[in-house]
Amino acid sequence: MAAALGGMCSGQPPGPPPPPPGLPGQPSLLHAAPGAPRTSNTTLVDELESSFEACFASLVSQDYVNGTDQEEIRTGVDQCIQKFLDIARQTECFFLQKRLQLSVQKPEQVIKEDVSELRNELQRKDTLVQKQLAKLRHWQQVLEDLSAQHRQPAEGPQGSLAYLEQASANIPAPLKQS
Repeated sequence: MAAALGGMCSGQPPGPPPPPPGLPGQPSLLHAAPGAPRTSNTTLVDELESSFEACFASLVSQDYVNGTDQEEIRTGVDQCIQKFLDIARQTECFFLQKRLQLSVQKPEQVIKEDVSELRNELQRKDTLVQKQLAKLRHWQQVLEDLSAQHRQPAEGPQGSLAYLEQASANIPAPLKQS
């Protein structure tokens, strides 16, 4: 799998698994990755940062603001963005390779991280459930209050028909004559 990941990330055909960290030929954030033209003093992170800045610089550059050829502007911006995306992919591949090495060399560490992530997710969901329960209690109370308000007026006379019904109930029954 390391070989497939190495080939997939670097654009090179799959080969042997990458050597352990710190050995020559191993891409790192501090050394040049294979096939990438870097000076000895630049890192992937430095290049990612500079390409990100170049994207913004190309958008606010006076050459582009004053330029009239929209196609030229679009091409320049597209090139800057493409370079940023390429370096971002290389950076992502670097971290994926390190993650793969870690999972092979220390599988218990990966399991600990997964357990920690699951605990955090459970805590987040518990908090969400508590918020929903609080909202549910609030709305249940509102419904109970509304229900109580509707019951109270029904106990007293509401209109002429209710008044007649109440009055007729108070009339004594006629006495039977024997």
